[in-house]
Amino acid sequence: MELSDNSPWKVGVLFSQSGVTSTVEKTQLNGTLLAIRELNEAGGILGREIKPVIYDPASNPEQHQKLAEKLLCEDDVKVIFGCYMSSTRKAVLSVIEKHNGLLFYPTLYEGFEFSNNIIYTGAAPNQNSIQLADFMMNEGGKRVYMVGSNYVYPYESNRIMKDYIRQNRGTVVEERYLSLEAGEKDFIPIIDEIKAKEPSFIFSTVVGASTAFFYQAYAEAGLDPATMPIVSLTTSEAEIMEMGIDVARGHITSAPYFETIESDVNNLFVKNYRKEFGPDAPITSGSESAYSQVRIMAKGLEQVGMRDTKILRAAVLGSEYEAPQGRIRIDPDNNHTYLWPRVGRVNAQGKFDIIGQTFSSVKPDPYLVFPHHNDWSMQHFHVHDQKYVQVH
Repeated sequence: MELSDNSPWKVGVLFSQSGVTSTVEKTQLNGTLLAIRELNEAGGILGREIKPVIYDPASNPEQHQKLAEKLLCEDDVKVIFGCYMSSTRKAVLSVIEKHNGLLFYPTLYEGFEFSNNIIYTGAAPNQNSIQLADFMMNEGGKRVYMVGSNYVYPYESNRIMKDYIRQNRGTVVEERYLSLEAGEKDFIPIIDEIKAKEPSFIFSTVVGASTAFFYQAYAEAGLDPATMPIVSLTTSEAEIMEMGIDVARGHITSAPYFETIESDVNNLFVKNYRKEFGPDAPITSGSESAYSQVRIMAKGLEQVGMRDTKILRAAVLGSEYEAPQGRIRIDPDNNHTYLWPRVGRVNAQGKFDIIGQTFSSVKPDPYLVFPHHNDWSMQHFHVHDQKYVQVH
């Protein structure tokens, strides 16, 4: 039995350190390694250290699949932490299910998926998309221009957003998709069309390195986020560092976590992260979910003392953890996570001022069984004279 074995607990880590999404995935790798370091310094799990087996899948779905197979079949790994893009998660899914491994996936995604072999710790659409759409339609108008990268997540995310906008009498003025490798010149026709269409706001599902190019093209065109912001689910502190604060300032993102959350738990997390990775290392929502999911796995492993997927999963489902974003819980109904939706606007320091948030965590609804207006617990706040003022 594994309880009598003094060898390390081996876990797989699949976050891209190269390729188009490496900027944000490096922050997820950092969150993972910080949690493992802290656990090992505290004595490990049942006296045994956690040993990460780390590969760079280079933002490539085929590489993700091959390396997941290697981890499960050659490296004696049962648990994998990893994946950012939905295309990479889907590539890994068949391997995970075939070999009965357990993938902890820390990234927001489009929903409409369930696997017994995945624990989803990033936001489902009812934990970010719906809140962002409602906030913007109340604050910024109802004419929306959509632009995204050309793969599954942007298409599905935009489909959900379109349904909600139209349900609430908004209008999608245009919808465009560009290659994951799109450069700044590729966004010039998009910017020209945005000028002509004059939307209230732009909903961006552009990911990876192209994110900075899009925002830079926007800034160079002289567009103003005060009147027509880019709003996103995927633009994080990591992309802000790439594009520059002057380019990012005033734009809006929805996520369960921002570095600027004021709490003792988050302050300690930020302090330890900065100590480990440097004072300028970006801390993203992906960092936080990657960190927290390792902690949740560790709680389950300590409880059962073995890596058997069925037994470990049973220990994880229903588990709670006091995360930097707030107390989270793995929902035994669907393997997703209760999270804390927030809306943030980039400030002059390149951080997010939190301008909307919930009073409690929101149950994940990956199939959007209740996608209608006011079916979620959002409470709006605005920063006014440096105080939060509730909007009724």
